[in-house]
Amino acid sequence: MPEGQRGLHLKVLWHNFLNNMADLKLDIAVIPTYSSKTLGIADTSTYPSPSSISAPSIEFNVPSFGKVVLPFNPNSFNLFNSTSLGITQVGDTELPLPDGVYYIKYTISPAYKNFVEKTIMRVDALQEKFDNAFMKLDMMECDRAIKTQQKVQLNSIYFFIQGAIAAANNCAVDESNKLYRQANKMLDNFIKNGCQCSGTNYVTNFY
Repeated sequence: MPEGQRGLHLKVLWHNFLNNMADLKLDIAVIPTYSSKTLGIADTSTYPSPSSISAPSIEFNVPSFGKVVLPFNPNSFNLFNSTSLGITQVGDTELPLPDGVYYIKYTISPAYKNFVEKTIMRVDALQEKFDNAFMKLDMMECDRAIKTQQKVQLNSIYFFIQGAIAAANNCAVDESNKLYRQANKMLDNFIKNGCQCSGTNYVTNFY
């Protein structure tokens, strides 16, 4: 490449690099905390510079409790609990956060222009119940055929749980709630039936 063209090429690359660095792109990610009492949000945004971050805040619409707006630490991992979300008072025992669809909105000033929204299905309480049922499976003194049937049931329940999460991520809220209720119903029936499950019960639970 001739020297003049090489210099022009480098200038174009540097210009594009600076433009990319100057772009503001807000984004957040929900990070599993493996606890029903906490909700973890990581800031995965791209900022032009630290000075471009003004008045960062995050809004939650919590199932059965409504909206709450809180300060948010940019470029960081933020942890929320029942106290910070306004479910319990300061000094009270923290409670598990409710399962269900959460609407989350992260903004910086000006908020009307700079925001990102997420819809998630929280399933931590249901997942804990599922985990307990799964751990009891190997301790049950069932014959191989029944144990195989139980594994099929648990696989089906897990499929519905993951479907509820995926639906919420794609803003299909009604479908997400429907899948969650179905998974919960199937799991309740599984726990109730215990070692007495059968193919007939499986068909009833599944449909």
